Amino acid sequence: MRDSSHSEQVIRWAKYVKSHPRSVWIKEVKPLIDSQIIMANNFYERLAKTQGGIEKIRKLRDLR
Repeated sequence: MRDSSHSEQVIRWAKYVKSHPRSVWIKEVKPLIDSQIIMANNFYERLAKTQGGIEKIRKLRDLR
């Protein structure tokens, strides 16, 4: 279970997003999102090279 400081941070961020234009806060979030996409792509590339990896990727994509 997360502590109250996590909830407080989520509330602070929500207030920040509501009170600032997207063009301001997106600059703070974009590097995080981009790195998550890069990490996911790297994971899929590594998984594809393993035995049965392609099939696992197909199954994961069918979950959507």
